[in-house]
Amino acid sequence: MDYKSMGLNLLKKGQKGIIHAIFSRFGLILLLLLAQIFLLFSIFQWFEEFLPHILGGTVLFTFVMVIRLLNSRMNPTAKITWLIAIMLLPVFGVLLFLYTQSDIGHRALKKRTHDIISETRELIPQSEGVMERFSDENGGAASLARYMARSGCHPVYDRTAVTYFPLGENKFEEMLVCLEAARHFIFVEYFIVDEGLMWGRILEILAKKAAEGVDVRVMYDGTCEFALLPHDYPKRLKALGIKCKVFAPVSPFVSTHYNYRDHRKILVIDGHTAFNGGVNLADEYINQRVKYGHWKDTAVMLKGEAVKSFTLMFLQMWGIDERKGESTHFFSFPTYPAEEAKGYVIPYGDCPLDDDKLGERVYMDILNRALKYVHIMSPYLILDGEMETALKFAAERGVEVALILPGIPDKSVPYALAKTHYASLLESGVKIYEYTPGFVHAKVFVSDAREAVVGTINLDYRSLYHHFECATYLYDTDCIPEIEADFQATLEKCRQVTMETVHREKWHVKLTGRLMKAVAPLL
Repeated sequence: MDYKSMGLNLLKKGQKGIIHAIFSRFGLILLLLLAQIFLLFSIFQWFEEFLPHILGGTVLFTFVMVIRLLNSRMNPTAKITWLIAIMLLPVFGVLLFLYTQSDIGHRALKKRTHDIISETRELIPQSEGVMERFSDENGGAASLARYMARSGCHPVYDRTAVTYFPLGENKFEEMLVCLEAARHFIFVEYFIVDEGLMWGRILEILAKKAAEGVDVRVMYDGTCEFALLPHDYPKRLKALGIKCKVFAPVSPFVSTHYNYRDHRKILVIDGHTAFNGGVNLADEYINQRVKYGHWKDTAVMLKGEAVKSFTLMFLQMWGIDERKGESTHFFSFPTYPAEEAKGYVIPYGDCPLDDDKLGERVYMDILNRALKYVHIMSPYLILDGEMETALKFAAERGVEVALILPGIPDKSVPYALAKTHYASLLESGVKIYEYTPGFVHAKVFVSDAREAVVGTINLDYRSLYHHFECATYLYDTDCIPEIEADFQATLEKCRQVTMETVHREKWHVKLTGRLMKAVAPLL
């Protein structure tokens, strides 16, 4: 591919980055947020001095809240974090817990999300014939599919061709080809968008297609406003004829709403082609910018029936701030079913505001049903007790459980936290490898040469509990041998972790991991 052309860039030199952000509108917002946080903490401190005298003492106050916490439905590991906070800072910890667990800041988001999922639950009906054939082939996998349908419209599809991309560069090349062929609509939803070669080339095509009358929509997460894109970037895209929304943009109000991010990566073209995986729209994802060595990422392209689910997922997020959805119109375009494609595909989204932790449950179900192997790639390893037990139990049953993690981390604290799990996993027979050339950003599970997941869901609390996520579940599709082959090829570039290397780890990494373990659910 010719990488000489940078495509279309809307920002001049110096119009992005943390320094520019601080001295822009974002800097004022940040100042107001800090002022509110200071005020909030001051109020909490006042209550810490005043409330115990009313409630009969700090001990009684703490005891009541600890009992309430222990009987809550919260994840057990998160309970430990809050118990530590409450025991160390009795009143302050309780008030902070009550504030973060309240619906203040995201009550409207929670209600609107619930309404949208309820309204669209039956929008794409499940083919009874497909489900029956799937059940006949694998009753356990079909049971997982029925569970997945609890949390939204996640049908099982056949007649879907799936292409696996072992690197972001491969995905990028195919994206450009498919975007050029768009005739009706283009939906773009990504966690990170950053100006450079990758986004510039894509944006150039999007602007051209918008001028041709194609309905082009772009949605990205509000964290991009911290250092990547200015607050007025949606207006700049609108000037090109591109509709744009920012999920949870930075505002001058302290809110628990900021805890929930749109971590999804979705591209839908004309309802017949969709992309999903770990690759964002920034140059490091295609190794045009080196940040942490070689960037290893993965993605899939779907063509056929299953694309409907990604069309729906995008429209659900797009419609969160609108009173009325517009889903039905976009399902009138042909999907061009891939009649010769084998296997079954289930695209699914995970919402942090419901009670079904779908991303984690899918991973755990694959581990629990595996007979020979489960091979995993993930950038982070910050596990709750349930996920760690599932990994250990699979290995203890004789299943080969192997994880590939980064050799060069992007964040020091998550890297140190990952290492706190190593010894326990190794003792149960889990194999751990670190990718020596650089950073693994892929989110992949592949098991027993028959099922796999490729998507956006990391093995950490952020992804499993706090983010809007999406992934593609694959059963017996043509690309599964390619996914396993990519795992094995990546493995050849890794160093294996042993008990000896765990004991030789640098003392400051060990100390950081142990100290931060108490607040791991918040990271």
